[in-house]
Amino acid sequence: MSNKQYYWKSVEELEQDSELVESLRQKEFVQEIPVDDFFSKKEKLGHSDTSRRDFLKYIGFSTAAASFVACEGPVVKSIPYVVQPEQIRPGVSDYYATSIADGFDFASVLVKTREGRPIRVMSNKEAPSHNISNARVQASILSLYDSFRFRNPVKKGKEVSWEYVDEEVAKAIQIAKKKDRRVVLLTPTLASPSTYKLISDFSDKVLGVDHIEYDTVSEYAATRAFENVFGVQGLASYDLSKAKTIVSFGADFLGDWQGGGFEAGYSKKRFPSKEGMSKHYQIEANMSLTGANADVRLPLNIAQQKEALLFFVSHLLGRSYDAHLDEKVQLELKDAASLFSKNPLESVLVSGIDDIAVQELVLQVNTHINSNAFNPSKPITTRRANPTVIRQLVDDMNAGNVGVLLMSSVNPVYSLPNSKDFLSGLEKVGFSLTLGLRPDETTK
Repeated sequence: MSNKQYYWKSVEELEQDSELVESLRQKEFVQEIPVDDFFSKKEKLGHSDTSRRDFLKYIGFSTAAASFVACEGPVVKSIPYVVQPEQIRPGVSDYYATSIADGFDFASVLVKTREGRPIRVMSNKEAPSHNISNARVQASILSLYDSFRFRNPVKKGKEVSWEYVDEEVAKAIQIAKKKDRRVVLLTPTLASPSTYKLISDFSDKVLGVDHIEYDTVSEYAATRAFENVFGVQGLASYDLSKAKTIVSFGADFLGDWQGGGFEAGYSKKRFPSKEGMSKHYQIEANMSLTGANADVRLPLNIAQQKEALLFFVSHLLGRSYDAHLDEKVQLELKDAASLFSKNPLESVLVSGIDDIAVQELVLQVNTHINSNAFNPSKPITTRRANPTVIRQLVDDMNAGNVGVLLMSSVNPVYSLPNSKDFLSGLEKVGFSLTLGLRPDETTK
């Protein structure tokens, strides 16, 4: 018996009763190659006028020519300056101090440029405030080279001129005024006083313009609580490098909590030293970046977090509180309150719970212990939007009371909880315009 093994490519080839067998025999060629037709006139192959040497010359030349053309690089024309800018020197980097505020992050940054092109965004260490940039701020340089960015104004998928846009906006505002409808400008919370001045001048020119601020990530409870306690709308400023004991109730300060920027201060106290490293208690519902770095993490839902906060504050003030919490949780909270009592100046309490009463309690505790890490004199004013105002706007849009809606740097169709209501109301607005970097759900 032969030891030779046979392999079949399919059941049809095994059974030898299919028309596919012949096709499979041609291996990778699906169609039969006409080899017989090519060699049918063999007598003419020997009477060619081209010698073997010439044939090889032609083949060699054509191969070299094809390779040369394929390897040819693109033509790049270098055009010199007629009048070279004084600040640009080839090969020498220039740095520009500026700031970034996009509704999510705010930071004072340095932008490194080469021959007029920005190539890097970094922290501005010499800035008096917000001089720490996170990864998202540094990655914002990529948006400058985004091929999907708008290059010209677009209306219904077709590019139009800026003059046309100006005329359409002016006409729409006049029509809205005649029909006694609202003219609304919708923006995120702005960090630039000059931009607010520009909006004020625009409102004076066009009487009755309503400027509404809308933040994708709302901090209304925290800003309202700060206003109730200190009389100014804003967010409390924290320097975690001055805290040896940190207790956080749902505040992901290593993530996006209140715009971020707390990582550098937090990390300074996370290395063992003679002064001792900080101890971090994190009480939260879901695992976060902050919780993953905590010394003690207590997983509690929002209702339990509020009760745990009352339990913690009660023991901090030397009072008793009957909480329905696990015994282990109560022991950890007692230890945290004990550390606060021993060293109140180097302790700080933060919270991300969306509740005005909770935020007021946190501010009062930090004020009571006179925490060095808590600085209410320099509030953060990058998120001050009131969500009730945007809800009223959506209602007015659906009622047909909005004649012109101008939007800048917002995407409410994507981020609003009631985005369907906003979209249906947008269809009832007489004229709408969006100012943005690239196409999104609202621009469509």
